[in-house]
Amino acid sequence: MTAITRGERRSAARLAAVQGLYQMDLTGKGVVEVFGEFEAHWLGKEIEGDQYKPAERGLFRDIVNGVIAHQVPLDRAADRILSDGWPLKRVEALMRAVLRAGAFELTHARDVPVKVVVSEYVDIAASFLDRDEVGMVNAVLDKLARETRGSELDKV
Repeated sequence: MTAITRGERRSAARLAAVQGLYQMDLTGKGVVEVFGEFEAHWLGKEIEGDQYKPAERGLFRDIVNGVIAHQVPLDRAADRILSDGWPLKRVEALMRAVLRAGAFELTHARDVPVKVVVSEYVDIAASFLDRDEVGMVNAVLDKLARETRGSELDKV
């Protein structure tokens, strides 16, 4: 097996965070239960023939905890950007998890370049959602990035 790069571990952590947030949203499980389940049974394991890459556990936990701690302002930011009459609570649960995680990193992980955040979450969305929904994720995260970190984008 080839060595897993830091970038791959960080990508796997983002994917796991989205999946964990999605699971919490659908099942009502708490954060402790989701951390235990993912860290014991998912991260770096083979499940039903699919090999999950090892994830950077600290980033996984930081994203999930951060989304929970800042959910109200993150949801308000997404609501402001989404089309009128289509608040985040009406968006499909997986897209909601992707938008929340991406919004958290854009607003609270200033050490991660904007383009990395948007690209990572658009890639995650593309794994699960249809083209129009992926386009919506891209548009919302891009607009939020321009609102919160526009000066970083101007440098590129």
